[in-house]
Amino acid sequence: MTVRLARITEQALSLDEHIAAVDSRTAGAVTTFVGRVRDHDPDASDAVVALEYTSHPDAEPTLHRIAEAAAEGTDAVVAVSHRVGRLGVGEAAVAIAVASSHRDEAFTVCREVIEAIKRELPVWKRQVEADGTTAWKGIGG
Repeated sequence: MTVRLARITEQALSLDEHIAAVDSRTAGAVTTFVGRVRDHDPDASDAVVALEYTSHPDAEPTLHRIAEAAAEGTDAVVAVSHRVGRLGVGEAAVAIAVASSHRDEAFTVCREVIEAIKRELPVWKRQVEADGTTAWKGIGG
């Protein structure tokens, strides 16, 4: 099973859960990525205080397809989640763990998962600034 976890959730993300999901005696490498809400954006006129994520009903199957495509042709296994709802600064919006026999493959698959999420996942974010200004940011995390 290449994709062991692909989830859209309102619950806080646990990197440990993702690492455990890809655990294997054959894995010589486990790479991880956590995308977090930061307190600034180059387009913002004030400090960013939150991001509000909304997803399309097809987001979870799309996330599964993204993970499968990234791991295709490799021995990598993937666990990935994207959070929706209102997230404050410092909270995790995306968690990815990839296990593989070799580090290069694990890094490559992990990077492709996050890049494909940014390009393809039907999740939108509304950025909230300290002064109350909001702005919608396009598709992806």
